[in-house]
Amino acid sequence: MHRPVLLVVAHGSRDPRHAATVHDLVRSVRSLRPGLRVETGFLDFNVPSVRGVLESLDAEGIREVVALPLLLARAFHAKSDIPAVLAEAPPRLRIRQAEVLGPSPLLLAALERRLYEAGLTPADKSSTGVVLASAGSSDPEAIAVIADIAREWRHTGWCAVRPAFASASLPRTEQAVRELRALGCARVAVAPYVLAPGRLPDRIARGAAGADVLADVLGPAPEVARVLLERYDAARVPLLAAVGA
Repeated sequence: MHRPVLLVVAHGSRDPRHAATVHDLVRSVRSLRPGLRVETGFLDFNVPSVRGVLESLDAEGIREVVALPLLLARAFHAKSDIPAVLAEAPPRLRIRQAEVLGPSPLLLAALERRLYEAGLTPADKSSTGVVLASAGSSDPEAIAVIADIAREWRHTGWCAVRPAFASASLPRTEQAVRELRALGCARVAVAPYVLAPGRLPDRIARGAAGADVLADVLGPAPEVARVLLERYDAARVPLLAAVGA
């Protein structure tokens, strides 16, 4: 069966670690599904741009594309920026925008993977409070989703889980760390709920100075790559049906 091209749409950053991590993640996706064509486009700061990739695909004769926002929550970029860019694509391209990555049980598994890689063990869960530290958003829907994830994660055995935000919303990471200390958790860990390094993840790291453990960003964790493919598969079925494939 013909497979639409998967176009991973990343935000982009002046920080070179951001693009490097995005490319690492895309390589992980390719390794999980050989034969699937996966391209990467950036909204800002990095090349190639989303518009440039779409024009190149059109020039090649590609006709079906699944555009997947490399975002953990459905906020401004997923609701406005990305649809606007896709609307300007060459008219012969049939494009379906996939859902954002979060929430997903696989992302919770990736968060735990990063915490264990930072030194925790499953035996530490009941005595460890975790700060779920995200970039933050002015979109109430996105903030509510982060709070829901923290509540769900708490029920998997951690002493406590508190959301925190690097921008736009409160509390900040350092405030959540202090709150968990006050609750009496034996240790406090910070789990960045972000995909790649950059300015806001660095702010999260600074706020984690009072914690015992700071996990790495999600990056190219295998669970994240699997979520990308799940979102791609869910989006491609209606697209193929629409073109009679």
